[in-house]
Amino acid sequence: MLQFNRMRIILRLMGLMNQLRKIVNVKFRYMQQSFAGQKFTLLDVGAGNRSASKTKSVFPEIIYHGLDLDRSTNYAAEDFEQMTAFYEMDLTNLDYGEIPNQHFDYINMAHVIEHLHNGDQVLPLLLTKLKPGGYMYLEYPGEKSTRLPSMHGTLNFKDDSTHVRVYSVAELRKIFKENGCKVLSCGTRRNWYYILAMPLRILFGLLKNGKLQGNHFWDLLGFAEYLYVRKI
Repeated sequence: MLQFNRMRIILRLMGLMNQLRKIVNVKFRYMQQSFAGQKFTLLDVGAGNRSASKTKSVFPEIIYHGLDLDRSTNYAAEDFEQMTAFYEMDLTNLDYGEIPNQHFDYINMAHVIEHLHNGDQVLPLLLTKLKPGGYMYLEYPGEKSTRLPSMHGTLNFKDDSTHVRVYSVAELRKIFKENGCKVLSCGTRRNWYYILAMPLRILFGLLKNGKLQGNHFWDLLGFAEYLYVRKI
């Protein structure tokens, strides 16, 4: 009986943590806002860093498709077990025939476009994969990131040598509008949950890595910009 009660408590805590993640995590918050618990099909562009496992833990009914340049980096075997499909491709080649058209309810593309020299050509092609009425969330380091101090974990745009192009909200908003999308919200990312939790995040980062992490300051200093759109 004690073991059973302990398991119930653990499951309840996991459930509460997942509900909290839907509120706090920017990516999950927009997914929750779009579908409010309904089943949906996701294309996660840049699916590394355990994204499949993390996303499925919060949205267990999601139909998850991952896309990345290389399946051998930042992935574990259990991540692929969570995926319905995985597309291993170089987006800059502009050949997405392997991905079904008008198939996805939601496309997530966070911190990928800054690695692409031709992101203005990539976005229109990705939007052909989105169903009418579907949503897309795009996030990237904004122009302000080029003026921030350098820091471990990336605070200045040039801290990551694979960043190749700075995009702007104005440029990307125009692309979305020209390709049949309505921009629902956009601007500088300011996650007040992350800002309020900064002291704890910094402390844990110091204990774990022994140095300050640039990403802990993103929301306070306005490192990232975003667009949240709906395909008409």
